[in-house]
Amino acid sequence: MKKLVLILITFLLFPFYTHAAEEKMETKELKAAIIIDDFGGGTGGVRDFLEGNIPITAAVMPFTESSRAHAEWAHKNGFEVMVHLPMEPKKGKRSWLGPKPITVDLSKEEVRKRVEEAIKSVPYAVGLNNHMGSRAVENEEIVRTIVEVAKEKNLYIVDSGTSPGTKFPEMAKEYGVPLLKRDVFLDDISSSSYVRKQMVRLAKVTEVKGQGIAIGHVGVTGKVCSIGIFQAVDEFKKRKIKIVPVSALFEGEMTKKQFVP
Repeated sequence: MKKLVLILITFLLFPFYTHAAEEKMETKELKAAIIIDDFGGGTGGVRDFLEGNIPITAAVMPFTESSRAHAEWAHKNGFEVMVHLPMEPKKGKRSWLGPKPITVDLSKEEVRKRVEEAIKSVPYAVGLNNHMGSRAVENEEIVRTIVEVAKEKNLYIVDSGTSPGTKFPEMAKEYGVPLLKRDVFLDDISSSSYVRKQMVRLAKVTEVKGQGIAIGHVGVTGKVCSIGIFQAVDEFKKRKIKIVPVSALFEGEMTKKQFVP
């Protein structure tokens, strides 16, 4: 009798823990986003990605001859667009940043002006991420200004992860701007087999976290990057991971209305 009473009490206290609920938790959709940087600049792999069937997110360098053309091409073919904002690194050539980069010697007013102009030069952008920037992302005043503009323009931010001292998480939290951080670099070694391995790494990260985000490039490594990514598609299907635009990872935080340019 006592045993029966205990069973009844347990059922009353935990009525919703069923096999159906457990199965629902296990079948939560896994999502991964792939940002491809340097559109507007390099040409290698551009057509492969923008005429391909993988829903990459196109991060477009501002202020280049091809900025608008690549952004419009991506949008026309249904790809999400973001601004690939050039920011000062601790190492590297200034020429790698292109025109009007965000550098630590700029005033707050000039930073704001350049960010606003960068957004205007990349039509259809719904987010931004940093190009290089290991020095600039550690500067609180600069990052605060970028986040303020992102807030005003309803843009999400992806921290490319170029510095562990980045101020983006702190500032994004303060201003309530949706933020993600890159989990995997796909092509820091120029090899399609390496890119394929990094895609598998992205899949494993996604299985652990429920979602994941990777960054690759067009340009010098563009062709090997596109080959490696396309070769890994079957692996994602096998693991039941859906490749989505970055905005799809902010489910519940931002509405589709906010992504209308």
